[in-house]
Amino acid sequence: MTLNELSKIVFESGLKIHREIGPGLLESTYEKCLAYELGKRGLKVERQVTLPLKFGELIIPSAYKVDLFVERKLIIEMKTVNELTDLHLAQLLTYLKLSNCNLGLLINFNVPLFKNGVRRVVNGYIDNT
Repeated sequence: MTLNELSKIVFESGLKIHREIGPGLLESTYEKCLAYELGKRGLKVERQVTLPLKFGELIIPSAYKVDLFVERKLIIEMKTVNELTDLHLAQLLTYLKLSNCNLGLLINFNVPLFKNGVRRVVNGYIDNT
């Protein structure tokens, strides 16, 4: 399955969740719901995955934590904030760089219209479309 196909499934699943339960809940609630929904679609989803960081000779085994890792190809960073900031985007870009993944989705469920809370982030590039 391509990254575009994966991201489409994630978007559709997030939209379903947003339509059914709406904004205003805890990030962990949406994370569990999205992992459940993606699992129902036959995808391998890991929650709260700690990943290592190598800095010179230093290796930090649990340097950062990915909210959702789909098929070990797509990183999903979840938020429930008033608005996404450049810092949120930078965080996901760093995760992509450190994990050697090419695509991530930054999803904010705390928005009236779901599509306005989703940012597609390609390693080295932010797609605002």
